[in-house]
Amino acid sequence: MGLTDFWNGRRVFLTGHTGFKGSWLSLWLERLGAELTAVSLAPETEPSLYRKLAPWHDRGHHIVDIRDAEALLNLSRRFEPEIVIHMAAQALVRRSYENPAETFSTNVMGTANVLDAIRQTPSVKTVLVITSDKVYANNGSGIPFVETDTLGGKDPYSNSKACTELVCQSYRDSFFKGRDLRLATVRAGNVIGGGDWSKDRLIPDFIRAFEGGEPIMLRYPAAIRPWQHVLEPLGGYLSFAEALTERGGDLPDALNFGPHPESFATVSELAEALGRAHRVENVWRLAPGEHLPEAPALTLSSALALDSIGWRPRLSLQQTIDWTAAWYKANREGADMRAFSLAQIAAYEEAIS
Repeated sequence: MGLTDFWNGRRVFLTGHTGFKGSWLSLWLERLGAELTAVSLAPETEPSLYRKLAPWHDRGHHIVDIRDAEALLNLSRRFEPEIVIHMAAQALVRRSYENPAETFSTNVMGTANVLDAIRQTPSVKTVLVITSDKVYANNGSGIPFVETDTLGGKDPYSNSKACTELVCQSYRDSFFKGRDLRLATVRAGNVIGGGDWSKDRLIPDFIRAFEGGEPIMLRYPAAIRPWQHVLEPLGGYLSFAEALTERGGDLPDALNFGPHPESFATVSELAEALGRAHRVENVWRLAPGEHLPEAPALTLSSALALDSIGWRPRLSLQQTIDWTAAWYKANREGADMRAFSLAQIAAYEEAIS
């Protein structure tokens, strides 16, 4: 499945470039030689991966809210991209409970604004919209979801991402079928890796607790999730976008990108593995009080991605933990994190070549 020189000189419009996944993807696209224009809100955390990876050699980075339809349209028309990767979102479940209207306006209407700008930009040939593994109606059975399973979502974040899928379906059927354009969605598992400092995510919560000499507080230690290194789904997105551009019509409208089933693990198992990687014991405690509901089990099948584009996960759960722990260790020691991150990308490219 190795990446080719397809991306060299390719005009790519990316949303969400200052977030965790977006920063990694921006760096990778820059490494591959893409001509990038990117829009996002300013980084929301300090420290932030986006700032750690500076200096950015591509100057096409813009601070734009995707709810600003006019700004998106103006940039899209001016840049005339061939490929659009829409990643910008309100991506935190607990925040979606705190501010559901913000979540729906960003994830649903923001996506509609992006697609409407594309509708008015004839240069676009391929659109990849990143949603979530949480788009599926989850009964907690633990059976891995496949792309044809029913969409749903009880919490505002999950529901907004299922709505995003429906918005994509509407634009595909209403506006894009008569054009030489492919629109697809991608659904990744629980993504971890170096450089995430978001609130209410396991890895950054663990790092903050570790650096403060405290155990991490877990709300649902027995919850099962499909953990994967951030470069795994990003590599899948790049391969899928390339295939959509070059092959077009014979490909699915949606793909899952999840880890090997051996990487399905409970929250507490991952926390304990992180503890071993950092040589600490008694790494977690049960958070007191009542907690907002979360699915007890969520797993994905990536069989269709293997069958359609030859993608499969390459890193084991232990490798994922080791790469993640190494990134934060290097950061604590004052390493050049742009160079370190590029080295991890290079190592991953070698693994998939």
